[in-house]
Amino acid sequence: MKEATYHPRVTDTMQEIIDFTAGLIEKGYAYEADGDVYFKPRTFTEYGKLSDQSIDELRAGARIKVGEKKDDPLDFALWKQAKEGEIAWDSPWGKGRPGWHIECSAMAKKYLGETIDIHAGGLDLTFPHHENEIAQSEALNEKTFANYWMHNGYMNIDDEKMSKSLGNFVLAKDLIAAYDPMILRFFMLSVHYRNPINFTDRLLESAENSFERIKTAYTNLAHRKETSANLGENKEQWLAKIQEIRTAFEAAMDDDFNTANAITVLFDLVREANMYLEENQTEVEVIDAFQEELKTLLQVLGISLTKDELLDEEIEALIDEREKARGERNFARADAIRDLLRDKQIILEDTAQGVRWRRG
Repeated sequence: MKEATYHPRVTDTMQEIIDFTAGLIEKGYAYEADGDVYFKPRTFTEYGKLSDQSIDELRAGARIKVGEKKDDPLDFALWKQAKEGEIAWDSPWGKGRPGWHIECSAMAKKYLGETIDIHAGGLDLTFPHHENEIAQSEALNEKTFANYWMHNGYMNIDDEKMSKSLGNFVLAKDLIAAYDPMILRFFMLSVHYRNPINFTDRLLESAENSFERIKTAYTNLAHRKETSANLGENKEQWLAKIQEIRTAFEAAMDDDFNTANAITVLFDLVREANMYLEENQTEVEVIDAFQEELKTLLQVLGISLTKDELLDEEIEALIDEREKARGERNFARADAIRDLLRDKQIILEDTAQGVRWRRG
């Protein structure tokens, strides 16, 4: 899996946000009102195309809250005048802060360009957040904002929607401490991303058992290869079956990233591998093909059969980043790095001379 190239922050993109907002005013899509700046959806003729709603349907449920200075209930904030005590930045409209939607559009343009290929997010962000991203980005850039949209379903905990108000949420770091991250990934991919996923200990244990079946098949292939006599009679037929399974896997992934069906195909490969191991004679070439296909298809899903070990220089870099985060009082990031290193069996020791580490 490749690491992200950038980890952008809104605070590092403030000038781009201000320039973006000024550009929308200049083009007539936005207006300033006593220190606030609002976007006018009615000026963007395709507003509502992502959520498949008409402008009149949207207006029916829109209201102007007390203290807002906008002309139309549908208008949304690009820049808000700072209230006393709030963090604020200088702008052509006075001290203030950016609106929620403009932050994403400005960062996307700065780091990804005027058109991005795939934009993902939760189903609940379709409207208004993603709809507003499209409107302000396409209004300014006069180009398609995103070619494809992927909205994932909700996560439920024991058949109830996960929420802070119910107190039924689970922190990722707690899950990783209890389960192999590869099992968690396997579990989440077992459901199509657009559908809700139900989190229970029982289902996680089932995912763990299923993943173990794949690892066992891979191990059994490796063991049989050591005693393979290369006297099999059906080599080409088995290689053809492997290719058929790859084709079926690709078809599932091409069908709107249907990882649930892709995993079903993956178990077809496991079943065929186990059947091959029952042959009286086996061929190294066929066993290699089964092993390589298992690794390749799992890699498409971002899953590894073995735990990755960090290189020494990667560990040192993470420790330096952790120390910097602690110095900046960014304790959440420092804790996340500590947890990552612990999961990789890296034990940290704070000494008078600095942080030492060893593999556990």
